Parts: sequence; C-alpha cells; structure tokens
Amino acid sequence: MTLLVFYKLLAIFATVALGWVAGRLRWLQAGGPKGDDTAIGDPARLLGNVAFMIFVPALLFRTMVRLDVAALPWPTITAFFAPALLFLLLVYGWQRRLARHAGAADAQPSVPAIRTITATYGNALQLGIPMAAALFGEAGLALHIALISLHGLLLLTVLTVLVELDMARADQAATLARTAFATARNTLIHPVVLPVLAGLLWNATGLGLHPAADEALAGLGQAVVPVCLVLIGLTLAQYGLRGQVSTALRLGALKLLALPALVLATAHWGFGLNGTPLGVVVMMAALPVGSNALIFAQRYGALQAEATAAIVFSTLGFAITATFWLAVLAALA
Repeated sequence: MTLLVFYKLLAIFATVALGWVAGRLRWLQAGGPKGDDTAIGDPARLLGNVAFMIFVPALLFRTMVRLDVAALPWPTITAFFAPALLFLLLVYGWQRRLARHAGAADAQPSVPAIRTITATYGNALQLGIPMAAALFGEAGLALHIALISLHGLLLLTVLTVLVELDMARADQAATLARTAFATARNTLIHPVVLPVLAGLLWNATGLGLHPAADEALAGLGQAVVPVCLVLIGLTLAQYGLRGQVSTALRLGALKLLALPALVLATAHWGFGLNGTPLGVVVMMAALPVGSNALIFAQRYGALQAEATAAIVFSTLGFAITATFWLAVLAALA
C-alpha cells in the first residue's frame, strides 16, 4: 500500500463523510436544514438519477468516441475480462438460485443482478488510476486505462441485459415474444447501454468530437466520481448499516478475494501473463466495490442500503487485501 493510494482512500472517505453530514443535516431538502414540510422527496434518489441519467452517460459516450480499438492490448484485456465475465455469470446464477427461496424483501426480480454488480464491479476510476500509477508506473497505468475503457461496456451491458430480462420475466402475463421485446427495448434505451452504443457508432465514423462538445462532455464526466461519493454518504445517512453487515461483508469478500484469485489463476497459468500486465489485471480485480453498484441499485429500487454497506466495508478492507495481493504477486515474480 503506497502513500498515494492511502491518501486517495482518505479522500474517498472524506467525500463520503461530507455526503453523510449533508444527509443528516438535511442540506439537500427544499426547505433547508429545518425544512420538514417542504422536502422534495428523497435527495439521494434525486442525486442518483442525475448521476445515472446525465453524468454517467456523458462519461461513457465520450470514452467510447475516443477509444482507439486497434491500439488496445487485447491479450491483457482478454486475460482480465474472460475470468471477470465468467465470475459475473457464476455469481448471478448463484444469486438467482438464492432468490427462488428468498423472503419478500429479496424476491424482487432485480436483486440477483444488483448483488452481482456489487460482487464484480470495482472502483476502477478514482482508486484504480492512482493505484496503477503508483504501483506500476506509466506502462501499468496505460494498461489499466485500457481496461477501464471496456469495463463499463462489457460488465454493465451484460448486467443490464440480465436485470432487464429478469424484470420482463417477472410479468406473469408476458409471452415469450413480449419478454424478448421488452428486454431488448429496455436494454437498448438504457442510460448505460445507449451512450455506449452511440459512442461506438460515432467512433466508427472517424469524425471525432467538436472541441466544444468534448469540453462539455468532459466536464459532465468529471462530476461522476464526486457526485457518486456524496451519494454514498447520503444513502448511509438515510439507511445506516444496521441489518446490512452480513450480506455486505460476503459480497465484499467475493470482490476483494474471490474475483482477484480467479483472475490471477486464469491470467497467469491460463494466458501466461507475468510482470506488469499480470499485476495490473490482478489489482484491477482486487479493487473494492465501485459506486456504480449503488446507482444500479437505485435505478431498480432495491438493496440501496446493502450496496452502500458493501462499498464502505470493501473500501476499508482494501487497505488489507491490497497488501496481500501485492505480496502474492511479488512471490510469483
């Protein structure tokens, strides 16, 4: 654990704490700190919708437009995403089985996908970039950024298809054709998938972005991280951690221990990676739960408190597990 990464962890918790204070003191209510009768509903949900409908699509669209597909390090990318997607499908299948025997609270059709994103999607941007730069230098940072460029495209798109399919299947009156149509429609117009596809199509034209459009999209994209961290704090203030600890710790353990173990085994012994490429993919997998788990949970109206608890616990645990994985990588080297 380098000093730079430690400082980044402190900055993350400071921003989350600010969101918690804002939630406890009701700063985001329409009537101000004492505005009980003029509150405008749930400020955490409002902020989550702003992030999911405006800031995240802007970030994804700009990333896809600027993506140089031909220059990507495909062997390293495959060594990460092949086990990551396998892990995602295994966790999702396990959660689907659990959901069949769950109580009413866990029987919502979106629950398996929400818990799957919590166990698989890491904080690759705010924590991952400084970690890669500090641990692996410029070459490692370039590999990490290549992984980030496809992180949302692959994992979020697959998860969106799975959750929309579950939502469509939950309609007892739906026929097979209606289920397929609803899944396809809701997936294509989803605020994650649509900007990704639109960005890739625009990328294929070779036109690039006008400087004004690029500046506007960059500014919106930069808001994703601080808004999502404040959102975590608001959700903590609203729900707390009571009753969420057990499941959140299990999901956090999957993210911090099981996923990097599978990536390490596949990348090293399956794809023959060593040195910096191996270190980058393993530490990418070892990152704590990302804030996308929370905004995904808010999007589908379930498990917001659980996702928040998993983010907090896994970020705390990363200080220990990161040191462990670095020691494993050093032993292999």
